[in-house]
This record gives sequence, C-alpha cells and structure tokens, in this order.
Amino acid sequence: MSVPLRTSLALAAAATARWASRTAGRGKGSMIGGLVAEKIDPQIMSRLAAGKRTALITGTNGKSTTTRMTAAALAELGEVATQADGANMDAGIIATLSLQRSAPIAALEVDELHVPHVSDATSPEVLVMLNLSRDQLDRVGEINMIERRLREGIVRHPDATIVANCDDVLVTSVAFDAPTVIWVAAGAGWVGDSVSCPRTGEPIVRDADGWYSTGDENFRRPAPAWWFDDEFIYGPDGFVAPMQLAVPGRANRGNATQAVAAAVAMGADPGKATAAVQTVGEVAGRYGVAQIGRHSVRTLLAKNPAGWQEALSMIDQDADGLVIAVNGQVPDGEDLSWLWDVRFEAFETMQVVAAGERAADLSVRLLYAGAEHTTIPDPLKAIASCPPGRVEVLANYTAFRDLGVALERAREARQ
Repeated sequence: MSVPLRTSLALAAAATARWASRTAGRGKGSMIGGLVAEKIDPQIMSRLAAGKRTALITGTNGKSTTTRMTAAALAELGEVATQADGANMDAGIIATLSLQRSAPIAALEVDELHVPHVSDATSPEVLVMLNLSRDQLDRVGEINMIERRLREGIVRHPDATIVANCDDVLVTSVAFDAPTVIWVAAGAGWVGDSVSCPRTGEPIVRDADGWYSTGDENFRRPAPAWWFDDEFIYGPDGFVAPMQLAVPGRANRGNATQAVAAAVAMGADPGKATAAVQTVGEVAGRYGVAQIGRHSVRTLLAKNPAGWQEALSMIDQDADGLVIAVNGQVPDGEDLSWLWDVRFEAFETMQVVAAGERAADLSVRLLYAGAEHTTIPDPLKAIASCPPGRVEVLANYTAFRDLGVALERAREARQ
C-alpha cells in the first residue's frame, strides 16, 4: 500500500519510538509509537485503515473479550488486524494498524467516547455495540452524553451495519434509527442506568416481552435476530449450534453471540464463526490462571458496577479462597459508594479476603453483607493467606493491573 511521505515518516518515527521504549525496558512501545505517529501525521489512522474491511467493537464492558472473539470469527476471511492488549484509544488503534498493515480486515476495540471520530477515520463495515452504563460514580452524568454522541456519530455512517444488544435500553436508543441493524439478545445483567427513556425521559417498564418506554410507544425492545441459551446459539434462517466457551459467565455468552453476528454480517460462515469464538480463552490477563506456590490463581477484572455484578456471577463458589482487591485511584473512580450496589451476600459460604488500597472500605461492605472475611491489603499476601488450592481473585482496574505485574515478577523470580 502506497502512503504519502508524511505517513512514511510517521511510521518510521513510530518504529524508532517502539525500539527505544523496548530497549529502555519501558514496555512494548506500541502506545508511544502510536502517539508519535499521530503527532507527525494527524491523518494517519484514516490512511492506515483505507481499503480495510473494518469492524469496530464498543461498550462499557466486554470490549476486549468481544474484540478477541470477533477477530477469531473473522479469521477465515483473511488476516485480521486487532489489538492484543486492549489499547482502545487513538494511539493504540494507530499502533495496531501500523503493525499489521497487510491485513485486509480489522477488528478494533474502541473506547465509547472515541467511536464517532474513529468511525469517521475507518468507515466501519460493522459497528458492534455491547452495552452502556456508568463507568464510575464520579462520572454519573457521562453515560447520557455518550449515548447522544454515539447516536449522532452513527448518523454519519448510513452504510455501516450496526450489531446492537436489544436488551440494553441505551444501546437500543443509539442504534434505533440506523438503516441497517442486526439485533442481538445479548442480555442486560445491570439495568440501574436505564430506568428512564433516553429519548423522552419517561419511565422504562420491563415485562415478559423485554422492555418499553412509557413516553414513546414505538421505542421498545426490538425482536432479536440472534440469541443464546445455556447450551446453544441461535441465528437467522433457523441457524442453531452448540456453543461451549473457554471463558466463564453468561455475559460472555452474549459477547460471543454478538461477535458471531458481526462476523456473519461480514461474510463469515456461522458454524465456523461459532467454533472460532469457542477458542478464545485468556484475554489480556483476564480469566488467566497462574500457579503461585500452593495456589492456582484465576484473575477476573471488574471496572464498574455493571462489570462487578457480572464478574461476581463468574466466581467459582467451590474454590478454596476468594480475594477481592479494590483500589481507589483516579482510573478506578475515587467514590466507592457503588460497593453498596453490589451483592456480596452471595459469598457467605466462601473464605473471603478483602485486599487492595481500599480494603478497609470493602471490609465494611462485606461485614454488612454477612460475608466472613479477613483484611489483608497486599493482594499477594492475601492470596498466600488462603488455604492451598484454587483461589479466585476479583480486582478493579488498577488493582488488577498491579497484581498482574506482581504475579509476573513472582513467576520470573521462580525461574
């Protein structure tokens, strides 16, 4: 692919920045490479995306897993450019496209706020919309603004096929007026952010048929073309296939169903796409298992109230121990009152350890939930305190990140 001189210079500078970052031991350097490239050529994303058939995947929760599944499902059509590390803002997307320039297809995870301008740059063939909920209590008004921006952004891309979760009221509102929508019943475990209609402000009523707005009789849950149950995935034209995933949880069954629907919309065979999503296991450290001394440790990530509710349902109640690690840094949200929205009562029978920088706050919540627990702020020491065997670790963003670094150092120390 021929590119302008400015783009060539940007790519060369990005490669140099990546090399310098790796040489200095500062990581893989993909992010700094993307930042450098965009600084030199502000149009580089659109130039690198030109000619690619692109699927964009967005939502508050499940983006990384669904992107990995979508890439796997699309692989039968050709090489797929996709993020390996969940870097879903401009620099990460540019880095991905620059490192996989020969790929004719792209499956890109995109932060919700970045979707409009990334769509403008990449002209997606498919846009997958998973769910929308507040990310942090510090940003309680943000979700309504995101819904409006996404709706406005979709208007500029009438040729895109929207694969949307019809169980999510806010996602449905975003996609409702698009010319081509494939509705997927992907589930909505958390409904606390959609009690009122995003279009009229009137209450949303939920019944056996799904949900509807009391302020607009036409705004109600659309009939899905794709859905799933505990054993199978169902699609258009009578398609049905067994679906047993390598990742846990009902939410991931919904993610997989949307990934299959997106791949099929781009020409993949539904049976092959379903088989492909079942091969996806660990995603950027999530669901990964590490052996630390006498403990087999599985790590789960939850970043917001909706994510915590889903992640808690993935906990293996037969595990020998459960460590819950909570930090309160800026990326996590410093207001932790959402802890009282999460149902920790389910762990009355498990040995629980409260960990992280905000272990004391978590301990108070667990006390009121009736969950017997100990409090050990250091997550590694918390794991070590559990009985030998399988330990589940559930952590919020920075606690998960820091634990990943600590586990890697522990593995290296044993080698």
